[in-house]
Amino acid sequence: MARITVKVQPRASRSEPAGRLGDAWKLRVAAPPVDGKANQECIRLLAELAGVPRTAVRIVRGESARTKIVEIDGIGQQELERRLS
Repeated sequence: MARITVKVQPRASRSEPAGRLGDAWKLRVAAPPVDGKANQECIRLLAELAGVPRTAVRIVRGESARTKIVEIDGIGQQELERRLS
């Protein structure tokens, strides 16, 4: 299981990882921060990058904040960080 901190930038032109920002990974998501759409897009993007189903990705802290802590089952910490790079 991997656990990462992400900083989400909603309403981007496309959904993509945007590198490191201190200890966190910056993610640009195309969805607006309304009705949980940005959270769902964040989960979808991380699941796609990690190669795991969406159900393996969960936001454990920061549901309503831009900075979130996310846990991903089925992938190791180093492998996830390599895929985000």
